[in-house]
Amino acid sequence: MWTFVAPMVLMVVIFYFLLIRPQQKKAKEHRTFLENLKRGDRVITSGGICGEISAINDQIITLEVADKVRLEVGRPYIAGFAPKK
Repeated sequence: MWTFVAPMVLMVVIFYFLLIRPQQKKAKEHRTFLENLKRGDRVITSGGICGEISAINDQIITLEVADKVRLEVGRPYIAGFAPKK
């Protein structure tokens, strides 16, 4: 019985430390990043569009990608900060 249970417990522990825990940590960092966004930040979306935040709503962020060209993007689809121009 123990020869079956011990390897299974060991596999669960390995999966936790190699897969689950790092994924939770990255998700927490992304949530914190999204909460700290402000007007004027230059960001990139998960689709690869770069722009400057011109307005922030609870779920929608308006990006200015060129002069007088604005796009509305869902907040979860902001991937990170974009490089400066």
